[in-house]
Amino acid sequence: MKLIKLDAIDSTNDFLKGLSNKQELENFTVVTAESQTKGKGQMGSIWTSEASKNLIMSVLVKNFFKNINQIFNLNIAFSLAVIDILDLLNIPNLSIKWPNDIMSYNKKIGGILIENSIKSDGTIVSIVGLGLNVNQTNFENLPKASSLAVICNNQFDKEELIIPLVDKLEEIIKMCDLQSSALWKKYSDNLFKKGVPTPFSDQKNNKFMGIIQGVSSTGKLQVMLEDDSIVEFDIKEIQMLY
Repeated sequence: MKLIKLDAIDSTNDFLKGLSNKQELENFTVVTAESQTKGKGQMGSIWTSEASKNLIMSVLVKNFFKNINQIFNLNIAFSLAVIDILDLLNIPNLSIKWPNDIMSYNKKIGGILIENSIKSDGTIVSIVGLGLNVNQTNFENLPKASSLAVICNNQFDKEELIIPLVDKLEEIIKMCDLQSSALWKKYSDNLFKKGVPTPFSDQKNNKFMGIIQGVSSTGKLQVMLEDDSIVEFDIKEIQMLY
């Protein structure tokens, strides 16, 4: 595993993507940064992080997924890898807020952003970005955010998380073909608010109650509505109110 450590960068995802386009990189090459000025979240949202306090990393993943329909397996693999490693640190009440926010209790402690590209030969190359709040304690104007330090009242060495996270990611990815159904079930079982009546709003700001049932084969959130129908929602089509 090649590890590239940077001080400040606009985006580790963008840096790793640009580097991989210029030269052949070994699989699971990792880029980390102490701070980034243009951290990205899902669908163009912004990920902000206090310098040197948190784990900011991106991982190159290639030569595993042959079909674009398998892409959500990577969301599952990295979400579960993060959950497994944090579980070893005894971080309490972990869950995954669909599609791939990492939660402890009702607080967001991490977010994952995966960017995929299909090469001319049909191969899929993915950049998997993680922002994990580790030692940051000030979350002014971010009432739903927290960190490992706040939750556990303890400081952590963020550097010691990098190699275990990547090793676990590689381990789970290699399981995807043979144990795909088991991994999907584990992901579904770890969904935040699954099975709990929860308020939502749609793109038109209409409020409604629903119960999360799971995730479809294409990665859409399955929600049971009050009339017992099950509707699938894509990213940004629905917002959980909690």
